[in-house]
Amino acid sequence: MTTTALTGPLLTPYRLGALDLPNRVVMAPMTRYRAAEDGTPLPVVAEYYAQRASAGLIITEGIWPSRAGQSGWRLPGLETPEHTAGWRAVTEAVHAAGGRIVAQLMHGGRQGHPLNRLLGDVPAGPSAVPAPGPVHVRDGAKADAVTPRAMTRDEIRRAVTDHVDAARNALAAGFDLVELHGANSYLIHQFLADNTNLRTDEYGPRTLADRLRLPVELVTAVAAAIGPDRLGLRLSPGNPQFGMAEADPAPVYRALLDELDGLGLAYLHLTDNDDYPALADLRPRWHGPLIANVGENRAATDRARGEAVLDSGLAELVSYGRAFIANPDLPARLAVDAPLTAFDPARLYTHGAAGFTDYPRLPGAR
Repeated sequence: MTTTALTGPLLTPYRLGALDLPNRVVMAPMTRYRAAEDGTPLPVVAEYYAQRASAGLIITEGIWPSRAGQSGWRLPGLETPEHTAGWRAVTEAVHAAGGRIVAQLMHGGRQGHPLNRLLGDVPAGPSAVPAPGPVHVRDGAKADAVTPRAMTRDEIRRAVTDHVDAARNALAAGFDLVELHGANSYLIHQFLADNTNLRTDEYGPRTLADRLRLPVELVTAVAAAIGPDRLGLRLSPGNPQFGMAEADPAPVYRALLDELDGLGLAYLHLTDNDDYPALADLRPRWHGPLIANVGENRAATDRARGEAVLDSGLAELVSYGRAFIANPDLPARLAVDAPLTAFDPARLYTHGAAGFTDYPRLPGAR
């Protein structure tokens, strides 16, 4: 193991809008199930994110903007005053530790089950197409997936409004930025994909403009409400997780970026795919900052792969997921080329400190 600090692109500062990032290492959003049953983050969540404040930027786990968008039991929300107060404790802890933190808003769409939802109802997505089952429900049980309802036009408009309200709550809670989750099988991705959007109205796939309508309306509305410089967007073109199918993602995502590039968003957070090299294809169409994630559905990203992305010019920042779970001081470990601790899968989705805030740091690491 190297004992002196190394240099390299991952460890150089970066100016992201109004934020001065000490390095280019971003903590990727990762579901951890540490909320109370009403969706308020537990006190241990503040400790968890504050431990990781040395990241250039932290992106939280997915947060539901409204109960209609809740996809899992004990996932956090940003709908109520209690939620906002709970997240304010998190942002204050992160800022006190010198960090910067982004709230990721994640509407489940078709994802979810009545047993996992505060409303106790069947979730709604673009079309009545179920996700693959079985699904995990509360108390560790499993259940068959349910067939979702197709959202009405009023429900689509309400989802846009809910995101706007939640984004405003995020800023009131002290978050530095907001990220819309348009990836990994959630609502925006469902409107973009081939097999989850079978609508025949103006939000369906009859034309490319119709397929893009909800994503564009949603991003545009939130950008107008909080300022485009406070908003990022995560996309995962061609990601097959949870039964998603996109036979030819390139024209869809090229057109989407053509619609959004001029808004002046804070950043695009883009995952690569073995079947579709999204970074190489879409980087020329995006003129703002880009965060690359190259570990999705692949081996976890290491230092060499992260630096290769930056050296290639395909991104300004690199997000790390699994490595941050068990290495709260990840930038310090990368700086001295220290071994990375492996996380314990058995403790990944418990509801307390075990497997969450009890991973060791390097001696003397911040």
